[in-house]
Amino acid sequence: MQMRLLLPWMAAAMVLAACSTVPLTGRKQIRLVPEATMIAQSAASYRQVVSEGPLSADVRQAEQVRRVGRRMAAAVERYFRERGEAEVLAGFAWEFNLIEKDEPNAWCMPGGKVAVYTGILPYTLDETGLAVVMGHEIAHAVARHGSERVSHQLIQQAGAYGLAFAVKDADYRAAFMAVYGIGTQVGGILPYSREHESEADRMGLVFMAMAGYDPQAAIGFWQRMAQAGTGAPPELLSTHPSDATRIRRLREALPEAMAYYRP
Repeated sequence: MQMRLLLPWMAAAMVLAACSTVPLTGRKQIRLVPEATMIAQSAASYRQVVSEGPLSADVRQAEQVRRVGRRMAAAVERYFRERGEAEVLAGFAWEFNLIEKDEPNAWCMPGGKVAVYTGILPYTLDETGLAVVMGHEIAHAVARHGSERVSHQLIQQAGAYGLAFAVKDADYRAAFMAVYGIGTQVGGILPYSREHESEADRMGLVFMAMAGYDPQAAIGFWQRMAQAGTGAPPELLSTHPSDATRIRRLREALPEAMAYYRP
């Protein structure tokens, strides 16, 4: 009985111990999974993705991805070095690959492993547009959004176990579990996911500006992406902000980013 009463306090202590701060934005976050674990697992997954590819055979485009990636990585490293926070990038081993896939997408795994799909190049148009995409994806990794998402899922699962244990009646338990699942998804997981997207947008603008790319180009890129959209769900039920919300927040973040821009 005493142990059962202690469990909530032990869980709360774990959460408090796992609190950290997102670089640049200062937002508090919970990360229950060590970053070294995330990086190790991501490196293995990335190797599999690259081996399966197929990598783009277009030498010019592939080199463009690597060139922009190197500039972005150097800017991110300089940002943290100048602030005496180089440890933020501990374990990062940058890598940039262009994958032949007709999908407008790109991503960066924990540890700086970046993949760009050829399907997004018609929207980036040039190196500056590519820097918009890479800045956003690199920001996800720098902000430890992957670890934070896993932590939220672990907390959600722990809450579900606790609720299932507390509600003895099977019929009531099923109803409570259904409401809990919807409530935590709509009220917790999805809002955090949208927050991650907006945070990555803001951080990405700063990183691309420090790399010498005009952050104002982000508006045009996301407008092109919005025009190519195929009917997104309502923002409340989406993992991403609406196009209008995203572009509005980008405009609000531009003055901060422009202060770092040196053509």
